[in-house]
Amino acid sequence: MRMRGLIFALALLPLPALAQDKAQTLADVKTELGQLLAEFNGLKSELISTGAAQSGAAGGDALQRLDAIEAALTRLTSKTEEIEQKVTRVASDGTARIADMEFRICEQTEGCDPGNMPVIEPLGGSTAGAPASVAPPLAPAQDAGPELAIGEKSDFDRAQAVLAKGDFRGAADLFKTFTESYPGSPLTQEAQFNRGEALRQAGDTAESARSYLDAFSGKPDGTFAPQSLLELGKGLAALGQTQDACVTLGEVVNRFMGTASATEAQTVMSGLACQ
Repeated sequence: MRMRGLIFALALLPLPALAQDKAQTLADVKTELGQLLAEFNGLKSELISTGAAQSGAAGGDALQRLDAIEAALTRLTSKTEEIEQKVTRVASDGTARIADMEFRICEQTEGCDPGNMPVIEPLGGSTAGAPASVAPPLAPAQDAGPELAIGEKSDFDRAQAVLAKGDFRGAADLFKTFTESYPGSPLTQEAQFNRGEALRQAGDTAESARSYLDAFSGKPDGTFAPQSLLELGKGLAALGQTQDACVTLGEVVNRFMGTASATEAQTVMSGLACQ
């Protein structure tokens, strides 16, 4: 009943409920969406790991309903980011225009020195601390990749190094610590996938399956999504959950047709005699 209630709560939750406070920022909305998605991923993991998704214990075709909820959450997050980018562009352009007008007016005003003009506060408040008379660039001049927090890359590389040495339990713990320390990191999916690999090689099939599920659910269109879903299906098969394994492997074929993961998924399905 708890799982069923949570599914309905997620499905029916209106977007305005995430931003009832008029003073709430877009960043607050993104944070709440991230927390909601994390709770959803936990539910999905529980459903698949217990087999409730196929038994009907969650009510109806749970997997289809979960996919629909996940797609809605993904769209909401994407839309929030899109709005945030538009607001940033409008604020930057507006600040630059105001600064330009102030400069031109100063040039035409007797006794005004353009070189000593006060810095104009950016529209919406200063966040970067840069002079408003120069509009901040909309994008970096070079593609430097996603911005990482201090120590983020070094912590990830340390976990990778431990995995390469064959300390699978140690690597799994480090990758878990990484995802908890840097929520929303661009390296999260890779860290979750690598944790699944480490746990699999350590012989912990159930936990590795959960980690693969986290990697896929967090970013269904990400680089590691096809392989994560494939490994999840193989893990479910190893756990004796053949029906769930067949459904999951079928999703690999449907979502990622033409990839190496889809080809391998079809081979595994044949071995399991999936219908």
